[in-house]
Amino acid sequence: MTPPEPAPDAAPKPTSWARGAALRGLVALPLVAGLATAGWLVTREDAPAAAPPPVPVPAAKTGAPASGPSVLEVSAPVKATEPSQGGASGGRNPLQDWADKLAGPLDIPANALIGYANGELQLRSEQPGCHLSWVTLAGVGSAHSNHGRTADPRRGPLGLSPAQWAKYGGGVPGIAKPAVTDLDSASVAAGRALCSGGGDLGGGNGWWKAVANYKSLAGGGNDTGSDAASAGKSTSAELFRQRVLGTAQLYATLSLDPAKSGTPAVRATRFALGQLGLPYVWGGNGPEAGSAGFDCSGLTKAAYDSAGVALPRTAHTQYLATQRVPGDQEPKLGDLVFYGNPAVDIHHVGLYLGNGLMINAPTEGQAVQIHTYHTRGDDYAGAGRPA
Repeated sequence: MTPPEPAPDAAPKPTSWARGAALRGLVALPLVAGLATAGWLVTREDAPAAAPPPVPVPAAKTGAPASGPSVLEVSAPVKATEPSQGGASGGRNPLQDWADKLAGPLDIPANALIGYANGELQLRSEQPGCHLSWVTLAGVGSAHSNHGRTADPRRGPLGLSPAQWAKYGGGVPGIAKPAVTDLDSASVAAGRALCSGGGDLGGGNGWWKAVANYKSLAGGGNDTGSDAASAGKSTSAELFRQRVLGTAQLYATLSLDPAKSGTPAVRATRFALGQLGLPYVWGGNGPEAGSAGFDCSGLTKAAYDSAGVALPRTAHTQYLATQRVPGDQEPKLGDLVFYGNPAVDIHHVGLYLGNGLMINAPTEGQAVQIHTYHTRGDDYAGAGRPA
């Protein structure tokens, strides 16, 4: 049994931004590779001794690759808006209009969005059965270089290795001299690499394996926010895949409703995605509060604090303080998802990402990560909406 979460009045100690920024790079603990499906729910964080234990959950399927979390193998980014095609109309370029509309809400430069869109459009022509989406390329671009803002000039904005570029970077239609630093060229090459081997990125297994293979061949590089010195290769690769999945899911959701980009729910979700890979720390309130990481409710509270919404400190009090989401409705982006017995004890909380996924700090010995939010036999208690 892990120790209980701190009482709501256990206020974090003030600390400087510099100290928090230094701690943010820590990626020292494993993600969910090799665990039973959602098995962390069996561990209670603050249950009183008289509380009944949760129902055990089924084990993961045998034969799941040890390098990736089996709970996510059925998850791929949902379908996003399709890039606008066609020639200029009335002096306007439809693709430019599409990119200009989404650039601000997604916080992706318009030229990067156009590059990702061109990658999708070209792969539709070359390998239509791959079902590559621009949001996957955008997820890769975010994880590697923050959409070109921190790109390694030797590997370009999508982190292509020299071998990947040599194999996939030639013959880009409309570009006389493709270059790894050019977003259009790099997006097409990255799309070809992701679609290599006849994979289908339209489903969870195919998507997960394609991104794993891409990272394996790309190797190291300038991965935004990662700390290769403190994380082994497997953890680094797993963290990369989780970052790609999380940002791709967010981009897909916002592309369908960009007006929501400034809401507290989206701001909280962006914060939570930024903590992926930090260690679980009991009572932890995060790097800005002087802790290396978070516990479950510390993460959700900090996420909503960043969005200007105050939450109580523990999972149970957050359950009581949020508006219930009807049980027959799927949670929405930014909703909190709770586990336990509401009448006795809520012992765990995560932040819903969409498409059946949540961001959470699971338990001691694990990192902040994306997880399937609800599986048959778990003790899911429902969702709450903070704002």
